[in-house]
Amino acid sequence: MSDKLTHVDQEGNPQMVDVSEKTISQRKAIARCRIWLGSRVLAQLKDGEITTKKGPVFHTAIIAGTMGAKKTPELIPFCHPVGLDNCKVAINVEGEDAIVECTATVEAKTGVEMEALTGASVAALTIYDMCKALSHEIVIKELRLIEKTGGKSDFNYNEHA
Repeated sequence: MSDKLTHVDQEGNPQMVDVSEKTISQRKAIARCRIWLGSRVLAQLKDGEITTKKGPVFHTAIIAGTMGAKKTPELIPFCHPVGLDNCKVAINVEGEDAIVECTATVEAKTGVEMEALTGASVAALTIYDMCKALSHEIVIKELRLIEKTGGKSDFNYNEHA
């Protein structure tokens, strides 16, 4: 890890990181987010899916998370546009939490951490939006990078826990 910010120049002005000299490599990032749903929302859970008047919540969140990951450079000012090779969003229920995991992969000069984090967060926000008629007490928490491979260094959250 560096001890200086990469998105500012020597004068402290914002800048995009120059990746022109970086090597193209296979890169992967996994991000995870927890959404506390509570018993009122989970009472609607049938066969692993919550269905509301808006439709199937988890299926819709998977689509939204994938769309969010693909649009990350439009949302994060200095995020390089990369054509994702793959994006997978998975949602599982553990206790009263929904666990959203987004995996993004690309062969490029820059990583896809922001795409994975954006995908997980957009999926979580979609779950909130679709379930808010059932409860406003839903809590989105613990959005974090779980794993990053490719580029200068690898990262695995479980090794640091």
